[in-house]
Amino acid sequence: MDTTPQAILDRSDQLRGELGENFRDRMVTALYASAQTIADRSVRAGAGGKWDLDQRIDRVVTSRRLGLPLMLALLAVVFWLTILGANAPSRALAQFFFWVEGVGAGWFEQIGSPAWLTGLLWHGVYRGLAWVVSVMLPPMAIFFPVFTILEDLGYLPRVAFNMDWLFRKAGAHGKQALTMAMGFGCNAAGVISTRIIDSPRERLIAILTNNFVPCNGRFPTLIMLAVIFVAAAFPPAFASVAAAGAVVAVVLLGIGFTLLVSWLLSRSVLAGEASAFTLELPPYRRPSVLRILHTSLIDRTIFVLRRAMLTAAPAGAVIWLLANIDAGGASLADHCIRLLNPLGHAIGLDGVILLAYVIAIPANEIVVPTMLMCYLGSGMMSEIEAYDAIRAILVDQHGWTLLTAVNLMLFSLLHNPCATTIVTIWKETRSRRWTAVGAVMPLAVAFAVCCAVAQVWRLFE
Repeated sequence: MDTTPQAILDRSDQLRGELGENFRDRMVTALYASAQTIADRSVRAGAGGKWDLDQRIDRVVTSRRLGLPLMLALLAVVFWLTILGANAPSRALAQFFFWVEGVGAGWFEQIGSPAWLTGLLWHGVYRGLAWVVSVMLPPMAIFFPVFTILEDLGYLPRVAFNMDWLFRKAGAHGKQALTMAMGFGCNAAGVISTRIIDSPRERLIAILTNNFVPCNGRFPTLIMLAVIFVAAAFPPAFASVAAAGAVVAVVLLGIGFTLLVSWLLSRSVLAGEASAFTLELPPYRRPSVLRILHTSLIDRTIFVLRRAMLTAAPAGAVIWLLANIDAGGASLADHCIRLLNPLGHAIGLDGVILLAYVIAIPANEIVVPTMLMCYLGSGMMSEIEAYDAIRAILVDQHGWTLLTAVNLMLFSLLHNPCATTIVTIWKETRSRRWTAVGAVMPLAVAFAVCCAVAQVWRLFE
């Protein structure tokens, strides 16, 4: 028998192919069965060997029938708490920041500052920062602590256990369920959390697909569309439930795209053997308040908010310049809108929406105020709190239809990641190639899906 190193490696590859896909599961099952046999011989159980509390809970939480429904229900409760709890603080922060803007801009005018400088700094840069902080901070300050409580309690490993079979069928790692859940708070944080995956190939799949779950920066757009177009079709008593159901449906669609794209990547450019994932469920434990506060507020909320602010400041300046610099009797924003209109129509949207998403690459939170600014023709980002007023602007004045709303939901879910996430992908991969793929691939998926929906929709109109 040839005993050279290469011959041994070739023989091991041959034998590995004969073991089948589930040999690791069988091996782990056999090891635990042997351990249980030894324990039964060595340990005498009292009181008839009743299940302890952890095992009783896990029989429900990780069961095949109830595990996923309970997980989805818990996710819906987390979203409900985040959305409901963030409304008032977001509104209060926005009012405070805009009061500061008024005072600051007034002071600039009193000292004789040029109008363009006042507008650029206060109505551009400062207002962009104000919107990002007022929209991002309250949801993150709620979502991340709640998420950390579940993490500290020991529930998140159960999430990975429940979804392991789905990600395994998609050729990905079961721990990707945890990184995907983190992406609901912020995709940049979700990308960072992929460090828990040891396999470089499967970690890269998790990084490239994390964008398909909507972060808190995209929820304002999704909630606005759900309230204006979905809730309006139901009686008032069921309107809020219908709107919440629409948002949850979009979230489930995002999870579906995460699995689909993971499956495609694992069978094409990132093909390879799946790594072993043996998860021993830890015991439930009492959450640590100090750890929750530090992890959720310092390591996650402040870290992500700082990165978003650094990218939102120049975006605010760009918005103001486009809206206030005239060329040929029209603003630069108007020229961009006319240029983007044909592409927007092809995917069921319009030039204003596409321009808003181009400008909002640094931060998704400014999409809605940027759209309203362009529709109203104002020279700065605008926000109208009453949904009836927004509906009048979008539907009555600018001809939005149900197709526009559906495709905007899809585009908001699938489009390219924000600048903060793109920078994070670069920091985590140190690869220009994979950073470009992470930025362009979701955008290509968004255009393809929206174009297909628009064409099919128009065939049946």
